[in-house]
Amino acid sequence: MSHEAERRGAFFGRRKGKRLRSGQADRLDTLLPRLALDLARLAPADPRTLFPVRVDAVCLEIGFGGGEHLIAQAEASPRTGFIGCEPFVNGMAKALAAIEARGLVNVRLHQGDATDLLDWLPAASLERIDLIYPDPWPKRRHWKRRFVQAESIAALARVLATGGEFHFASDWPDYVSWTLQRVLRAPAFAWTARRADDWRSPWPGFVRTRYEEKALREGRVPCYLVFRRE
Repeated sequence: MSHEAERRGAFFGRRKGKRLRSGQADRLDTLLPRLALDLARLAPADPRTLFPVRVDAVCLEIGFGGGEHLIAQAEASPRTGFIGCEPFVNGMAKALAAIEARGLVNVRLHQGDATDLLDWLPAASLERIDLIYPDPWPKRRHWKRRFVQAESIAALARVLATGGEFHFASDWPDYVSWTLQRVLRAPAFAWTARRADDWRSPWPGFVRTRYEEKALREGRVPCYLVFRRE
């Protein structure tokens, strides 16, 4: 892996876990190619044209895990296009099964690093970006692997339209503090919180994931940050 990829917060960690069932493997071979974005081609000037149905806006979820939040958002907002980015094969397989079962046509996928996708997307093209429970990389020597870095914040700012929002959720206090400090250094973003409950309670429309359920059972407290693109 190049120094540039490491510096910019490229994906680190497992890309595949337990063995896929035959149906999951089949969807990766047949459904994913129909939904996957082709980053080898020039991105359209308007990403709303990436979807076969008319959408009024486009949102991105980085690292959607098992896809619970992404799928629920897409089902609840059929006039919004959703791009989901997830390098982990098993998470992608779960999302594909849900997309197929619900007949969703307003979802596009990228199985790879979010940095590549952010570079590909046109400027000021997204309404919202969600980063929900990213790997906290708790050991100090691994902090450079955290997604939230100065370079990635600049990339988020580039693709978000004015007034768009960057949503971040984590149950790891150090990563919350890390994110807050770094995003607030960026003049392109403003933190929307006005009172404590604004970061203690999820933003409207948030869908609880299995990871959050586990965190709550184990006594960890989630924190929700919303930043507005100025």
